[in-house]
Amino acid sequence: MADQIQKKPSRIQQRNRRRILDAALDVFSAHGFRGATLDQIAEQAGLSKPNILYYFDGKEEIHVTLLSQLMETWLDPLIELDPEGDPLTELLAYVQRKLDMSRDLPRESRLFANEILQGAPRMDPHLRSDLKPLFDDRCGVIQAWMDAGQLAQVDPRHLIFSIWATTQHYADFQAQIEVLLEGQEPTDAASQFLQTMFRNVLTPGQTITPT
Repeated sequence: MADQIQKKPSRIQQRNRRRILDAALDVFSAHGFRGATLDQIAEQAGLSKPNILYYFDGKEEIHVTLLSQLMETWLDPLIELDPEGDPLTELLAYVQRKLDMSRDLPRESRLFANEILQGAPRMDPHLRSDLKPLFDDRCGVIQAWMDAGQLAQVDPRHLIFSIWATTQHYADFQAQIEVLLEGQEPTDAASQFLQTMFRNVLTPGQTITPT
């Protein structure tokens, strides 16, 4: 037959792909793309290097696959921001979702941070085609809430940047936080602090303008 139906990967193949990607997530989040090697990924996965290359063409394909999967996860909390909801409730829920991601997905956060620090050579198309339109739309939603007097007047763009910075810090600087907090779990205290801080910033009657 000229057109052969592509066989669905077997359970073993699916399991091995997940095993490789999970191992690669460990390696890339710890060493970055440049510092990571296929040998490290193979060792972490408990597979041979030729076995890795059976499933992926090389290190770059593994990295791009992880980043592509991550982008969808990364956009979800911002997508969930409901334009019809209560503005303060929606934004504080967004803060909490981002903080929960830092707790639950620290490797993914560091993978994303490493890619951005390198100038986003593999993520740039996704940032432009996926993140930028969503970011602009949600900034418009937030600005509309402010114009309606439902939130304090701040720059929506820098508000979102601040939420990213304060929540993802707990994943990207985890080693430093563990030392400074002497092993204490930061999640509950961080949640209370950030919720209070952003509530104070966003409650109508407050204005933050550049000096």
